[in-house]
Amino acid sequence: MTGRADVVVVGGGIIGLTAAVRLRERGARVTLLAADDPPDTVSAVAAAVWYPSHTEEDPRVLRWARETHTELGRQAASGVPGVVARPTRMLLRRRWDGPPWWAAATGDLVARVGAGPYATELRFTAPTVEMLPYLSWLRERFASAGGRLLRGRLDRLTDGFALAPTVVNATGLAAGRLADDPAVHPARGQLVLVANPGLTTSVRDEENPAGITYVHPRRHDVVLGGTFEPGEWGTRPDPATSAAIRRRCVALVPELAAAPVLGERVGLRPARHGGPRVAVVPGDAPGRRLVHAYGHGGAGVTLSWGCAAEVTRLALDDAESPAALRPAQRSTRNASRYAQ
Repeated sequence: MTGRADVVVVGGGIIGLTAAVRLRERGARVTLLAADDPPDTVSAVAAAVWYPSHTEEDPRVLRWARETHTELGRQAASGVPGVVARPTRMLLRRRWDGPPWWAAATGDLVARVGAGPYATELRFTAPTVEMLPYLSWLRERFASAGGRLLRGRLDRLTDGFALAPTVVNATGLAAGRLADDPAVHPARGQLVLVANPGLTTSVRDEENPAGITYVHPRRHDVVLGGTFEPGEWGTRPDPATSAAIRRRCVALVPELAAAPVLGERVGLRPARHGGPRVAVVPGDAPGRRLVHAYGHGGAGVTLSWGCAAEVTRLALDDAESPAALRPAQRSTRNASRYAQ
């Protein structure tokens, strides 16, 4: 891709990358401006299991969750690096009072009578994502399609208009400053990684009075969690918290008792009071527009592809948008990538 871009996407995490890919698919000339390489983003730390954790019911959120579940399911079936559709058991300590608001997005949720302290057990299929190979795959997919990658930061979102007439703000926690949005705040999450003793099913006990508890197997390890601490900025793992997480997870899945610990991780989820902000506002001059896409908290992966489609509509679906009038520029070489 040469010449001035139609859209600059600011932010190289899961929200920015998926938006950049979708915009490029529509034929827009896209520049992705990322402050960090994939391993250094908060997305790389995510447990990355499809589930709208700590997300309020909203018709748009349900649509994004459904579209993302479908897309990740397709990617798992086609062998995209790091994406696996796993059976999931969600254990509820309260009596069943009907399906949760997000149930329709899974397509296969069933409820059963629970055992022990659990009144109900929900079973459904949830795509899981190992973020380092997946983020690398997304960047390579974007670059191979003709997208332009730049490393850098913006002091002001309006500085992005020097690169393109449309700016997509996918800056996560930095959006609090860049968009002057006091609703943005961190939700600290700590987790433990252990060797996988052969587990293939994800298990959740989010109503555990001792703390959120989840066990998410991956190819070579298992993610044990966790915490959700709004307003906390610390990024150093707390040994006592890690020990408590491991105790809860071993009680939930006893097969983990002898699994050696491989590491600890802490990430600051980019949360927002009122839920994600995905909206378009006029730019600072005629012909310019700013599309916000931030505040997804711990549901970035869960909502990513649905939000990317929404961002693309907001950025391009306008008769005055030059990119909306340009035919998609897809080569035969890249056609199979877009089919995944």
